[in-house]
Amino acid sequence: MNILIFGPPGSGKSTHSKRIVERYGLTYISSGDIIREEIEKGSPIGREMEAYLSRGELIPDTIVNTLIISKLRRQRENFILDGYPRTPAQVLAFEEYLYDHGIKLDLAMEIFIDLETSVERISGRRICPKCGAVYHVKHNPPKRPGVCDICGSKLVQREDDRPDVVEKRYSIYVRNMEPIIKFYRNKGIYVRIDGDGGVEEVWKRIQPLLDYLKARESSQGLP
Repeated sequence: MNILIFGPPGSGKSTHSKRIVERYGLTYISSGDIIREEIEKGSPIGREMEAYLSRGELIPDTIVNTLIISKLRRQRENFILDGYPRTPAQVLAFEEYLYDHGIKLDLAMEIFIDLETSVERISGRRICPKCGAVYHVKHNPPKRPGVCDICGSKLVQREDDRPDVVEKRYSIYVRNMEPIIKFYRNKGIYVRIDGDGGVEEVWKRIQPLLDYLKARESSQGLP
């Protein structure tokens, strides 16, 4: 199977991507991870991307396309792709790649949550700056408020986890993804999953869909 997965901040797409990888044997490809790796390596393209980000600018589509499609060429098929495509130009480059290599995209799956849920999930996160442990004031609180269970350091809230920033990120996501969702809906492969509820609850909505797709692909591969 070849799958796109996307969703607003706090939708849990990374969590469910890991489950999908474990259950269905797909390769997880994250645009965010690839970009961070290049920046950390200090490669020429990584330095160029870091310069754009430091100025508060978006990384140009041509750079993002080059990175992701290079990764896809090594993987070929059986992937779940997170965070790409995010713009019409990226959709065009991605679709051209699929067509040129005879690859079929099976599903464009959005795990959707409303703004209130997004803000509650993200703004409640607290991070330990020393050991990296992650907590949530409601869903996974530390034993002592504001103090890391592991190393005793004072927990902090990341700047981009503040409610006002989350609201802005949510608005940008909805605006940017609207034409992309429309495109994949017209292709008949877009599915919206209700992301409200706990991890197990949401997974019960995802699994039957992927089981069906896997069974369909297996039957089509029979002689």
